[in-house]
Amino acid sequence: MGSSFGDRLKQERLARHLTQGELGGDLYSASYISLLENAHREPTVDIILQLARQLDLAPSSITVWAEGAATSKESGSLRLSLYAQQCWDTRDYLGAATNAQAAAELAQSNKDLVTWWNMTFLAANSLLRHGEECQAVQLLQTLLEHPITADSDALSLRAHQVMSAASLAQGRLQESIEHGTLAVSIGSGDSEEEFGAYLMALQTLIGGLTESGRLDEAWMHTQTLADAVTDSTPAQMAGEIHWVIGNVAFIRADIRTGLEHHAKASRLLSPASDLSRWAQFNKATAWVRLMAGVVEPATLQAIERSELAHSVVGATLAETLEVSMLRARWHYLNNELPAALELLERIEKQKDELAPHIAGDSALLLGNALQAANRCPEAVAAYTDARERYTLAGALDRAAVAQDFMTELEPSHS
Repeated sequence: MGSSFGDRLKQERLARHLTQGELGGDLYSASYISLLENAHREPTVDIILQLARQLDLAPSSITVWAEGAATSKESGSLRLSLYAQQCWDTRDYLGAATNAQAAAELAQSNKDLVTWWNMTFLAANSLLRHGEECQAVQLLQTLLEHPITADSDALSLRAHQVMSAASLAQGRLQESIEHGTLAVSIGSGDSEEEFGAYLMALQTLIGGLTESGRLDEAWMHTQTLADAVTDSTPAQMAGEIHWVIGNVAFIRADIRTGLEHHAKASRLLSPASDLSRWAQFNKATAWVRLMAGVVEPATLQAIERSELAHSVVGATLAETLEVSMLRARWHYLNNELPAALELLERIEKQKDELAPHIAGDSALLLGNALQAANRCPEAVAAYTDARERYTLAGALDRAAVAQDFMTELEPSHS
């Protein structure tokens, strides 16, 4: 049989983030799955049928793996696929993207559409995590335009969800909402993998709606998320759901509900499970607390945790600037204007690294700090800049806020 079956089995298992025990289910032990993956056991028809159900694949596609030794192209593609998945698991996102793209090219030349799709999708996800949103969008567009995606609800859901996240990271809020809406409209599917992708799509859509000021719509979707949490929901997933619900509650000025859900998220999310997501959670919870004017020790603790965790996982420049904005807002709310202005003026020099709506937040906060320091003409200029950045992103409610600040100052400082 050669190593093709075992390699393909391991590749598909890792792509779904399954352990060997989870793949085997109630019928096959983790050690038996290990024997299959290492070519020490031959798969029977019954095993192929069971594994197909576990992986949500057609049995015929698994049977092909066992039909003989892989060609050199197949072996190379499988090897690169495994390297890519291992890089992803160790958060080496650049390595994951590089190996996944190479694996996709080999798979395409070998007319292996399943591997091509999975590796192109992994490459796009990895580039997005690495901060290369433009390249991620290009790959995702290729996937969305391919017939294999159009013919599969499961693939369409995953591609639209990540395209929504990439658009949100770029500050293209309307496009993010459009792709998120398409993903959610597909539904939760029949498998655990599809249900997980559906919940991710809901979270991304809620993020886009919230950033666009469409809070009533965002809150409606949070209720769907809340209903999805049961006693059997994995802690990490439940924690992220409470995180999202808390974010929207804070922005809707429902501080009590925001604190309640973020407290649940804090108990459920573990830095040991995913330090990168834990860093992002602390950044987000500090952000919405500060926006709501909640200046208390727990808010400062979230800022400090975010700073520490991002320094450990290796933050992108945009993430580093966003964390600096947290500290600047903390200084501003505590009337420490020189410290706030120093950080904000430093951020302004690198504003092009930020998504337009985030750069708008920086400019608006700079305007607030300049106004508090009685530097009103400079404040007007900062508010003008904030309004333009918000308008570019499609965050028109926040553009109106910047305009209101300008209007208050301009009559006496024109």
